[in-house]
Amino acid sequence: MSYSRRHDVLTWEDVDKLIDALMPRLQAVGSFDAMVMITRGGVIPGGLLAEALNIQSLLTAAVDFPATESAGLMAFPTFMQFPAESLLRGRKILIVDDVWGSGRTSTTVRERVGAAGAESVFTCVLHFNPYRSLFTKIKPDYYGAATDAYIVYPWELDRGLRGIGMLDPEPEPGIN
Repeated sequence: MSYSRRHDVLTWEDVDKLIDALMPRLQAVGSFDAMVMITRGGVIPGGLLAEALNIQSLLTAAVDFPATESAGLMAFPTFMQFPAESLLRGRKILIVDDVWGSGRTSTTVRERVGAAGAESVFTCVLHFNPYRSLFTKIKPDYYGAATDAYIVYPWELDRGLRGIGMLDPEPEPGIN
């Protein structure tokens, strides 16, 4: 499977436009009882959406997929942090992350939130990459834009530009 090696570096104005595009669709669903932000990428978009949608109950989930060659994409996730079932049971939950690349993280969190007894569960990302997704029949419920590019958000400029040759033509010290 191939996908673009293009990098899109976003501004805060670009992020505002994505949030503005998501708002009417999210509001049409009605109010959410809680939001689960997937760390780290979902914290800032989640905060922006929580403020705009007036969601008071903000929760976090941290998931790690071990990078082992033997397991490949079939590696079982480790939940380093996850809300207690009592905070999810019987509630309408919005799960937020920055991007849906392979889709493993969002689908794993959605499945666990559903298993905890949430009344209804919706996934939302700023960017959906249908070309990288491992799922042909599953996609985020809501996304700001579809893309095949690697996205660098304004809050990750230092971290996101290292090694991609954009705006940083000199190699980082100690890296050959």
